[in-house]
Amino acid sequence: MTKTPFILSFLLLGLVIGGPLDAAPPKLPNPDFTKGEVIPKEAVKDWALGATGARGWMHSDHLATREARQISITVVAAGSPADGVLQVGDVILGVAGKNFSSDARVEFGKALTAAEAADGKLALTRWRAGKTEQAVIGLPVLGSYSPTAPYDCPKSKLILEKASEALAKRMAEPDYAKKQNAISRSLNALGLLASGDAKYHPIVKREAEWAADYSEGGYQVWWYGYVSTFLSEYILATGDQTVLPGLRRIVLEAAKGQSKVGSWGHRFAGPDGRLFGYGMMNSPGEVMTIGLVLAKEAGVKDPEVATAIERSVKLLRFYIGKGSVPYGDHAPYMAGHEDNGKCGMAAVLFDLLGNKEGTAFFAKMSTASHSGERDEGHTGNFFNITWAMPGVSRAGPNATGAWMEEFGAWYLDFNRNWDWSFPYAGPPKERIVAHNGWDMTGVLLMAYAMPQKAIRLTGSKPSSAPPLDAELAHRIVVDGRGFSTSDPTGGHDQLPPDVLLERLASWSPIVRERASIALAKRKDMPVEPLIEMLGAPSPDARLGACQALTQLAGRAAPAVPKLRETLR
Repeated sequence: MTKTPFILSFLLLGLVIGGPLDAAPPKLPNPDFTKGEVIPKEAVKDWALGATGARGWMHSDHLATREARQISITVVAAGSPADGVLQVGDVILGVAGKNFSSDARVEFGKALTAAEAADGKLALTRWRAGKTEQAVIGLPVLGSYSPTAPYDCPKSKLILEKASEALAKRMAEPDYAKKQNAISRSLNALGLLASGDAKYHPIVKREAEWAADYSEGGYQVWWYGYVSTFLSEYILATGDQTVLPGLRRIVLEAAKGQSKVGSWGHRFAGPDGRLFGYGMMNSPGEVMTIGLVLAKEAGVKDPEVATAIERSVKLLRFYIGKGSVPYGDHAPYMAGHEDNGKCGMAAVLFDLLGNKEGTAFFAKMSTASHSGERDEGHTGNFFNITWAMPGVSRAGPNATGAWMEEFGAWYLDFNRNWDWSFPYAGPPKERIVAHNGWDMTGVLLMAYAMPQKAIRLTGSKPSSAPPLDAELAHRIVVDGRGFSTSDPTGGHDQLPPDVLLERLASWSPIVRERASIALAKRKDMPVEPLIEMLGAPSPDARLGACQALTQLAGRAAPAVPKLRETLR
């Protein structure tokens, strides 16, 4: 009589939402610039407005720009398309002849995409010194994104070519290295390598020589993961073995710095096999594992590396099918389909290992993560964006096209500068985040370079998971809708009970969790449909029923006999 109540209580309490979101600071005022109101003095963040060459401030509630309806111009670059059309102090009230009626950042980004697809004319409603009038900025015509972008997509190919050329020029400048950290520098080199154009190999070779000599005594895992990934990809793509000794040194340090249980943290483990500080951290640990897997393929055959891979993967396999990969040694993260890029990392890792189940699950999780989820992340969204397309692409061209249509197209166009660079934009938060000033050009080059299949990260080997068809890819994107950072589950509250019950059978543990929470808010929700669902043939439906009963808590008491039967 003692085991069953304990197991039942564990079942009813076990599926918890991942760690709480950061507490938001006090909400900033939303000024109306046409009435003489000004940018709040505590507000520090403005945005690059795509290829216009202008920057502008818009209201943020520290979590999103969804309440922004005006953009106050803060910078206009000389010689840019906006030069002579906009000036500092102008206010953009809308696009295409209409005032902003929703998130000004999203509407502006979509207008950029539309203008580049048509005649290049970006029509703005501009307010200046009390007068409202229409203004037009001329942009380069790039064409439309294809339904499977970046695959079979001339616009993606053109952006890849232009941005690669611009990045190569910056990387050839004498002070380039001084402006970069090891992560963004490695990613930029990976971006050029992913272009598949051999003319960039001399520049990439120089970067590989730097990486082979790289050493770090602080947050080694963070840096070594990206450096070893770049070095391995370089060797595999070019066949240049001269940097192999450097790669071997780095990955052996990493393997020996792994904890006893197979995890990594900010730094390597101590002599006793225990991690310092926060303990296990999956964001650096997953990339470190990817680096080890690629290093092994590139020629590092030491048994310590193989053992470290096996230990790490054993830990990460636990999360397949259960939820997002969390911050550290925690329960699956249930607040979203992604937790700052770690599901994208997992999709790539399991694909490299030939694990079909893990690849398929985390590729779908990546595809369902867009909008508010991608906009956020612990200490910023740098890694959320970095691993988005690599993860989504493992589900095939229909998945990338559906994800681009939902979020990627406007977001990438909004964040592409007029000089073809992609500086890190950061999340819609006023507080300073960890990656301010980082260069994301290589990251987005890899996104556009997926069709080239020049390196492992961009699919030089066929995906371990079958590609999604167009209908399923669209449905998975729909599964990710309804999320907001301030209320992750609120999008389900207005759905009728029959739809919520249907969503309890979803492939997605996050959809099931959101439907469960919404059902539990309905005080008149009967238990009988959930009891019946415990006998469903679909394992997802049975899991969904358990998740809903978890949320009902004491009201789920009539389900105890069926729960016991289901547990057996």
